Amino acid sequence: MAVRPPPGDLHVVPAGDAGTRLDKWLAGAERLGSRSKAEAALERGRVFVDEIEQDVRDAGRLLRGGERVRLWVDRPGSAKKERPGAERILAGLRIVHEDEEFLVVEKPSGLLTVARDGGEESDDTVISRLEEWLDPAGKRRIFPVHRIDRGTSGLVVVARHGGAVRALSLQFRRREPERRYLAVVHGVPTPEEGTWEDQLLDPGRGRMQRRARPGEVGAEAIARYRVAERFANAALLVVELVTGKRNQIRIQATLRGHPLIGDPLYTAPVAVPIEFPRPALHAARLAFQHPRTGKSMVFESPLPPDLHALLEKLRAEAPKP
Repeated sequence: MAVRPPPGDLHVVPAGDAGTRLDKWLAGAERLGSRSKAEAALERGRVFVDEIEQDVRDAGRLLRGGERVRLWVDRPGSAKKERPGAERILAGLRIVHEDEEFLVVEKPSGLLTVARDGGEESDDTVISRLEEWLDPAGKRRIFPVHRIDRGTSGLVVVARHGGAVRALSLQFRRREPERRYLAVVHGVPTPEEGTWEDQLLDPGRGRMQRRARPGEVGAEAIARYRVAERFANAALLVVELVTGKRNQIRIQATLRGHPLIGDPLYTAPVAVPIEFPRPALHAARLAFQHPRTGKSMVFESPLPPDLHALLEKLRAEAPKP
């Protein structure tokens, strides 16, 4: 839809710049100065070419000489104030943090983070819900930085533009963020504190992963754990991921004979079966550096009611000293 903004920062594309991508041209020093700022401006509806609003899907369009590019930097509604600690419920999700770069949300169990490979576009996911909330017209996108399993509850961070997703993803690839989970497992691991290290093979397409056999090359999986509470036939673990592989905690706990209570996929023989409708796993703490300011950001999520009830049940069944 054509929108005519008030007079402002207007640029005419020189003939010599014809054929340049819009996002690259916007990132020029005499305009926005960086690719991340250009992507943010497109994502927030601040860029117009010949008075037609552009969005992230237009980032790769090739400019023509003489086109008029307007930057409506202070467009009403295109900026949100940073609100550290602000919490509210949107699209059925608890928004733990929201600013112009990213959101941290609390995912309930049973909800996908992103659509499944080969899944339907109608899959209900964290991403689809947030995109619908951010822009019902479907023009604005958000980008997953990482994901947690469908049955897992807890914290997920998503980026609001390409520059933020690249900066945050780089931190995750470098293993810099702190990712702490609470897991309830069958039995009590021995020793009660240590490190799990495995080489895992992922066949993809939702199939079960396994430990690499001698001669096979797997992906490195490392996690640190400690027993936080013991029960009669179970334990509450605090697990910190060093790497972040699909189903990693579920697999590594099972490989040591201590599958998560409620896990229908990764199982092992246990002394006393304990019923629970989903893997007893919660992403409880997430810490990383803000992609723009470099500030240390720390977020925590309390146990959801179902896991709290499970722990109370296990405590009630534990032998009295």
